Amino acid sequence: MRIVAIILRTLMGLLFLFASITYFGKLITPPPQAGAMGVFSAGLDASVYLMPTVKVIELVCGLAFVSGRFVPLASVLIAPIIVNIVLINTFLDRSGLPVALFLVVANGVVAYTNRERYKPLLRP
Repeated sequence: MRIVAIILRTLMGLLFLFASITYFGKLITPPPQAGAMGVFSAGLDASVYLMPTVKVIELVCGLAFVSGRFVPLASVLIAPIIVNIVLINTFLDRSGLPVALFLVVANGVVAYTNRERYKPLLRP
């Protein structure tokens, strides 16, 4: 189980690193969005601060996942972003749903393997 968790953690980290580096480096021009996804994307762009903040978190968490340092913290920080990725791909654009589900499974496995480190947080 430990080797599977390391592989999933590394793949997830590489995915987040790729997404954040291409965003900040403007390496890939995103295709124009239509319909509800276009309206949603325009709203994200209009907020000015939201996407850079998300991409910085993705970059930091990606580095943590790939390096194997601060993994429990990175898993907690990236969880709300993964939830939003799943919801966006469920309700607005289903093309990315397989990747979104991979992120849920990978982060679930990473969190499960680090469950002992979360116990102090869950005590009343």
